[in-house]
Amino acid sequence: MTTSGRARVSDHVELAYDVFGTSGRPLVLVMGIGAQRHMWADDMCELFVAAGFHVARFDHRDIGESSKLDMPVPRPGRAIVRRLLNLRVDAPYTLSDMASDVAGLIDHLGFGSAHVVGTSLGGMIVQHLAIEHPQRVRSLTSIMSTPGGRRYLPEPRALGALFRNPPTTAEQAGEHLVGVFETLGSHAWSRDADRVRIRRAGELSFTRGINPRGFLRHFAAGLASYDRRPKLRDVRVPTLVIHGSRDPMFPLAAGRAMMRLMPDATWLPIAGMGHDLPIPLWPTLVAAIARHAERADARAASR
Repeated sequence: MTTSGRARVSDHVELAYDVFGTSGRPLVLVMGIGAQRHMWADDMCELFVAAGFHVARFDHRDIGESSKLDMPVPRPGRAIVRRLLNLRVDAPYTLSDMASDVAGLIDHLGFGSAHVVGTSLGGMIVQHLAIEHPQRVRSLTSIMSTPGGRRYLPEPRALGALFRNPPTTAEQAGEHLVGVFETLGSHAWSRDADRVRIRRAGELSFTRGINPRGFLRHFAAGLASYDRRPKLRDVRVPTLVIHGSRDPMFPLAAGRAMMRLMPDATWLPIAGMGHDLPIPLWPTLVAAIARHAERADARAASR
């Protein structure tokens, strides 16, 4: 069973969301930069339901069917240079604001607290959620993300893939997204089924409404949030860190550093995985996240 709705999480932001299932451990899935909620594929969400979760996915502010904001659009080149020079990056909003959106969604859904899973920029957002709203987080899973710091920067080809010219038709959007993940994604497994899925996701994103300005504001938010490493040392939320060995966006060392920083972290490196969620890995990822959530809930119940 799937239901959809809108959650007002602040005076100027409403989030469009879907909920899968009717009961189970509450799980909120947080996608990466500029990625709409259906990038958490329906079939993957159903695997989470089968594993005992009550699943929510959503569009971030400024993308998809959520609120589009009338704010300045930072120039990405200037923001990157300032970040490399360790200078302040001005952004219309920050990852802390986006983490507050997630906290508001958890409240709106009546979860109180939830297991949260974030990929890429979504991984950074759920780190902020655990730092700033720990009472909302039962467990944290960070996939292919980074704790911040200039040491863990994308390869130039990865940034180039992100900043291709935006598509102007649904068909172009599908091919555009396939091209992005040919650069970013995993090549250790057959990509045929993933190409079909990603092409359809790109077409659907265009139909729902792409927002290049929102993408650029997401990018600035990530750069403006700087280094989370000092604060991650104090996070007591049970954490699972998943990272691929072939990730061109954030090196494997970024995930390993997060695991070493956080007092209650478990490390799951995956050989051959790039910066994506390839279909052949879904059972592995869902099973690992389910075990992690079960342990976190068992520990909380025993206190």
